Amino acid sequence: MTSQSTRYAIVLGLLSAVGPFAIDMYLPALPSISDDLGATTAATQMTLMVFFITFGLSQLVYGPVSDMIGRKRPLYFGLALFAAGAIGSGLSPSIEWLIFFRFVQGIGAAACAVTPRAIIRDLHTGVEAARLMAMVMLVFSVSPILAPLIGSGIIVPFGWRAVFVAVFFVAVLAIALVAWALPETLPAERRASAGLGSVLSGFGKLLRDPRFLGLTFIGGLGISSFFTFLANSSFVYIEHYGLTPTEFSLAFSINAVGFIGASQFAARIARRYGFAKMILRAVTAYAAFAVSLFLLTLAGADWLVVLMVGLFLSFACLGLVIPTTMVMALEEHGPIAGMASALGGTLQFLTGAVMISIASVIFDGTSLPMVGIIAACSLGALTLAVVTLGRRTPAPAAAE
Repeated sequence: MTSQSTRYAIVLGLLSAVGPFAIDMYLPALPSISDDLGATTAATQMTLMVFFITFGLSQLVYGPVSDMIGRKRPLYFGLALFAAGAIGSGLSPSIEWLIFFRFVQGIGAAACAVTPRAIIRDLHTGVEAARLMAMVMLVFSVSPILAPLIGSGIIVPFGWRAVFVAVFFVAVLAIALVAWALPETLPAERRASAGLGSVLSGFGKLLRDPRFLGLTFIGGLGISSFFTFLANSSFVYIEHYGLTPTEFSLAFSINAVGFIGASQFAARIARRYGFAKMILRAVTAYAAFAVSLFLLTLAGADWLVVLMVGLFLSFACLGLVIPTTMVMALEEHGPIAGMASALGGTLQFLTGAVMISIASVIFDGTSLPMVGIIAACSLGALTLAVVTLGRRTPAPAAAE
């Protein structure tokens, strides 16, 4: 990979991590937030759910706008709004205000989700796109690996509000990166025509593409497994298994290591076997591990080591699935890459929000509801993978 591609990977990875960083960093604080603001577990989890909902829906705006005016200006707007939401979250006097400002943050963070994927499609397709996506995921791993540790390191001496001070400075750093290290990748002559008609036409084309939808929801159900884990892990690990916030952060990071480590082999495996075959086999393994974990937990093996091993193996498989389904979904939609990235992201995050809602309703203080939803997501992803990819001869993986 060239030095320019490495620079793109670093910048895009850090931008992609902005939103997740705002989630992962304060996960260890959820029990403290609940106690400090006198909120129920369900109300505290709502601060996650509203973030996911606005994070998903707002992509429907950023995607078309970035196709029309370029990639950088939407990033500036989103990051400024994200920073304002961080300030408001840190000053929130009640759970209702915290939910509102997390709502604002989700709108801003959406720019950092949809735009980097569109930029990758501006630059590459095929295996080269998968390779760049894998590098972005490697940089992106700073969030799930380091953010909980940083968060717990801040929460213990300074309290949960200090987390949002750190998040504000992350937003400022991201704005500086966009200004000085990221060129505009969509020149004026390649931009989509402005107007509601062109936007509706683009979204209509995508919604009529069963392959795009199938790939989107395969990845979306995988992402929903993560969302379910995000919403429940701190309560399960800290309150059910008795871990400290720092121990929880270390346990949380192990899953990220499996995901990121596997994602680095995606381009190499796809070049040899093709994207479709790789995704089918990885989703099959994901379902096997997730269902086995659920059955073991249901049988009474509600042990921390069983949960950690089962999640590590399941999420490692998703390291081969999620980045490559993103690449494949955008492959045939280069002229409307922003819209495709936006619609795909919206559908995936809304699916995740639904799973979080279900998890918050059936949560009983143990790990069983969480692993049950993860197993259900894995079976859904497997079914879609078979329908979408099982009977289709894939295009050559090396296509550029």
